Amino acid sequence: MNNKKKKKKSHVPFRLNILFFIVFLLFSILILRLGFVQIVYGDDYRREIERTEDITVNNPVPRGKILDRTGKVIVDNTPQNAITYTNRGAKQDEMLEVAEKLAKIIKKDTNKVQERDKKDYWIIRNLERANEKVSKEELDKLKEKLKDKELDKEIYRLKLERITEDELNELTEHDLEVLAIFRDFRSGYALTPQIVKNKDVTPEEFAVVSENLQLLPGVDTTTDWERYYAFNDTLKSVLGKVTSSDEGIPAEQLDYYLARDYSRNDRVGKSYIEMQYEEVLHGQKAKVKNITDKAGNVLETIPISEGNRGKDLVLSIDMDLQLAVEKIIEEELWAAKSLPGTALLDRAYVVLMDPHTGEILTMGGKRIVKDEKTGKREMQDDALGNITTTYNVGSAIKGATILTGYNTGAIQPGTVINDTPLKIGSTPKLKKSWKNLGPVNDINALKFSSNVYMFQTAIKIGGGTYRYGMPLPLDKKGFSTIRNNFAQFGLGVRTGIDLPNEQTGFKGMGTLPGFMLDLAIGQYDTYSNMQLAQYVSTIANGGNRMEPHIVKEIREPLLDNNELGPIVQEIQPKVLNHIDAKDEWIKRVQEGFRKVYQEPGGTAYAYFGAKGKDYNPAGKTGTAEAFYDGPERSKFGKEPPAVLNLTLVGYAPADNPEIAMSVFVPWAFQGNRDNGANRIIGERVLDTYFALKKQRQIENKDSENSVQNNEDGLEGEEITSAGNGQ
Repeated sequence: MNNKKKKKKSHVPFRLNILFFIVFLLFSILILRLGFVQIVYGDDYRREIERTEDITVNNPVPRGKILDRTGKVIVDNTPQNAITYTNRGAKQDEMLEVAEKLAKIIKKDTNKVQERDKKDYWIIRNLERANEKVSKEELDKLKEKLKDKELDKEIYRLKLERITEDELNELTEHDLEVLAIFRDFRSGYALTPQIVKNKDVTPEEFAVVSENLQLLPGVDTTTDWERYYAFNDTLKSVLGKVTSSDEGIPAEQLDYYLARDYSRNDRVGKSYIEMQYEEVLHGQKAKVKNITDKAGNVLETIPISEGNRGKDLVLSIDMDLQLAVEKIIEEELWAAKSLPGTALLDRAYVVLMDPHTGEILTMGGKRIVKDEKTGKREMQDDALGNITTTYNVGSAIKGATILTGYNTGAIQPGTVINDTPLKIGSTPKLKKSWKNLGPVNDINALKFSSNVYMFQTAIKIGGGTYRYGMPLPLDKKGFSTIRNNFAQFGLGVRTGIDLPNEQTGFKGMGTLPGFMLDLAIGQYDTYSNMQLAQYVSTIANGGNRMEPHIVKEIREPLLDNNELGPIVQEIQPKVLNHIDAKDEWIKRVQEGFRKVYQEPGGTAYAYFGAKGKDYNPAGKTGTAEAFYDGPERSKFGKEPPAVLNLTLVGYAPADNPEIAMSVFVPWAFQGNRDNGANRIIGERVLDTYFALKKQRQIENKDSENSVQNNEDGLEGEEITSAGNGQ
């Protein structure tokens, strides 16, 4: 009995001991494992827990190219070596250290370093001396008045204020280079590459920096780009500009672009075509995912998508024609300036437009300016003047006046009016045509450019009755009636061209009867040359006001073999409105325009019909009495001198127009000697257009014949070869 009890007691502790041993062993393994994880992988796991993900846009891609309608590249990108810095959470001391190293490798322009930059840098380099500039007594008084943040600002302000010029002069040229680099480092945004140098980076600089990137944290070498204009200043004002890497996004547009995934230092179009088509041209930047910890340190960078260069714009502009027209404008402007009475003449404009599609083939403008340094006069591109400046245009708009007369019932097709001078009330000056024309109908009123015919039409529109020497009361509603009708042609309203900042012109404020008569002959309200082009196109095509556009197509980037990429969007012709006129009315105006150019007595006959032009032109001349309002205006005080503006609108062929033209020469001359600059330019422009067309037809035919001959030769070789084989 006792032996059994002893055996039982010894058996139970043994089993418990085994169990305790196993538990002990498991806990030991667990402790060892926990220690191993904490000691060996602790930092890694902590970073994993604390890490955050930021998706940023990295490395902007080149902008899309701009080409003309024939495929010639107008605006391209020139690649250039660049050195960048990306702030990945570096502190000020770390950035300064990298800037010091980089300054020993590259030469950095210091022109943009401001005095404030120098003072900030001096304080960083001379902390003890800077602290001594605020005494303990001053510091104690400031502490009594100001809170912490305000106190720090005031102390720093005093330090800056008390840095002397001699102390700033202690900064060496090397110091300034370090400062310039450091300034660029600080101006960048977190995880966004900032250009440090992208102009005149030498191959040696690029190579040395590339070889030492491990010693320059945040610094990288890459390929940047700069806009290149293949035709120099031609159309440059219309093409627009792109901000520099220093400018980045303009402040007033910052929110707009940031909402569209841009970075603050991205270059964007800031004017005209570059700005209007920014979202097309700027492309899709490469995206990367930066894995960062809570301190902002980058743990890993993972590429997400490659960037795509911006899409290409194909303009409706024909650069061969554009260059030829600009040359004509320049030559005729200089020629006119050599004549008497042209002291105020300084500019001229030409627009060529397809009247059926609204495509702008040429938008030429030149202005004579004085070089501030040399005092010499030189020619400057002013193509934008076609939409941004407006003037009195004169008789060129009489086609719209005739059609307004028809539409209001003031005249009927074939109405005859006796062209003799008008005397209104006590007004001393007669209102008349350039000569007494006698009885003229509507068509001949255009041919001979009768002012009186237009005056009498306006009087009827205003509900008046003319009597020699008597007052002429008119209903003021006549102004809005005429203007509303003119607007159907694009006169006095936006044409709708795909460019910003288009001006509509100035509407005269006075409502005296004489002003309504002046309005009817284009000597009251002001219009742009683009409005004239839209107006004459509307008459040429039978009454459709076409929206002018300078971009013809949007395409994918050029292919590797320099062929145009696939079309993304083709700009379709857009009819803004059809004028309120019967077809037979428009045909009468067209006939009047044909007579202007092609029949003796027509005001443009000497330049077209008399010379036997074979392209069947039609159109209307214009001369407007105006007051000078140009860059020399201040010299004349309150009484600007009287000048004459010259205009010419036209199209050809008259029976099936393919091209519409408007020519504008503001302030062409003073006095009575008409230099004919508008007609000379217009004749040469239309001659050039049809000569270029003929030349291309011959070249295309020769090219087709050459291809056909080659194909015939290949077929012959195949036949001969087969014969030999048999």
